[in-house]
Amino acid sequence: MAGAEDEKKMPLLEHLVELRRRLLYSLVGFVLAFIVCFAFAQDMFNFLAAPLAEYFHDAEGRRFIYTDLIEPFFTQMKLAAFGALCISFPVVAGQVWAFVAPGLYKNERQAFLPFLIATPFMFILGAAFFYYILLPYAIQFFAGFEQTGGPDMLPVQMENKVGEYIGFVMTLIFAFGLCFELPVLLTLLARVGIVSAAGLASKRRYAIVAVVAVAAVVTPPDVFSQISLAVPLIALYEISIVLAKLIEKKRARQDAEREKEFDEEADAAPTSAVQRQ
Repeated sequence: MAGAEDEKKMPLLEHLVELRRRLLYSLVGFVLAFIVCFAFAQDMFNFLAAPLAEYFHDAEGRRFIYTDLIEPFFTQMKLAAFGALCISFPVVAGQVWAFVAPGLYKNERQAFLPFLIATPFMFILGAAFFYYILLPYAIQFFAGFEQTGGPDMLPVQMENKVGEYIGFVMTLIFAFGLCFELPVLLTLLARVGIVSAAGLASKRRYAIVAVVAVAAVVTPPDVFSQISLAVPLIALYEISIVLAKLIEKKRARQDAEREKEFDEEADAAPTSAVQRQ
């Protein structure tokens, strides 16, 4: 087995210089992505507002409002920063990998790289799950509290603020994307032997309580949003148990093959010694 970059060692100062260079590349990637995203911030806003516009497409007079002069500007700044984080993640992850990989052995790099690739995929999957599946139902649920009014009651009509709506959507997109990383994290821990499938299964009850707590913290304070996040998380936890079992079976098979090869070499060694005599 080849050592970590053939066991070459770098002084601490060179490590710090390398870290600064990687951080600088990551920062430049983020800034460039921010500039591009800010140029298209209005298009990003229209994209995130599309489910709401679709729900009210037959209604007249529906609009977004803002009560602060600078609210639309800072909303677009938030959109640009959020988009820049998503777009520049491959650059940041690549720089982290370039900094860490030389200190890993070849088998460690091969084991870790698939998880690095799966991270953005699972984040996108979680974000898409919320935007395309849950957000339309959330809008329908919350818009159902409107009332038309009458002789003895005033009408209750939803007037969405620009910043509050975008903050709500971005928060849940980030929450779902981050929480969908659960299988990646648990599978990686199982890969390095920190957790096991049996251990995850035995802690299922505690995991469900923790999932509900996380859903209550990262989502708005309503039952619908919390359940919408908690149920997929519990399903992902069960998927993590299955993936951990597959990893353990693969590890056991590899250990059996190595033990078989060792026994064959040990059996062949005395025969070779007799032939030399």
